[in-house]
Amino acid sequence: MSVSKEENTKSSQYSYDVDEIFYSELIKRLPEWENGGKPVNQAIELECKALLFLEARLLDDGKFDDWLGLFTNKCLYWIPSTPGGGDPRKEVSIAFDDHRRLEDKVFWLQCGFAYAQTPRSRTSRIISNIEIFSCAKEEEVKIRSNFLIHEFRQGRTQTFAGWYGHRFHQQHGKWKIALKQVNLIDADQGHENLSFLL
Repeated sequence: MSVSKEENTKSSQYSYDVDEIFYSELIKRLPEWENGGKPVNQAIELECKALLFLEARLLDDGKFDDWLGLFTNKCLYWIPSTPGGGDPRKEVSIAFDDHRRLEDKVFWLQCGFAYAQTPRSRTSRIISNIEIFSCAKEEEVKIRSNFLIHEFRQGRTQTFAGWYGHRFHQQHGKWKIALKQVNLIDADQGHENLSFLL
């Protein structure tokens, strides 16, 4: 539902970017992850891989402000509960965060009162099988990769596996993350509180 400026007196209740058009475009483009595409040139491939690896390192190091700086202002961090995506208008998502919600999440992780992250999770993530393809828009690429995340917290280790779907947009000569879709292999199974960033 789109909200007018007059109605939007409490901005914390609304998203400026996630509206029916946003949802429709997201659902329409889901099949793209099953198809390849035209590979990008080597220079773009190296830049995009560097951004993927930087994102992983910042998350493992707990540098969440720097991590948030990798995203475009209009972005989405999505962990569907349906393998491959589903329809977030009709199905519950594990996470469905625009930039404003990510700002809240980063603040929460750093405020000292996030008891589900006290002590903070220690993570180590591995990214592999990276495929990078051009999109219809010249300033956009899509990236599919596999991930394996080991999380240690309070004497317990857990492992999370699946594949990432990233869309990078080029802004002022730099690639930024416009979409991060985290597809857990067990997305449709029960999960404890996923209080750290995947």
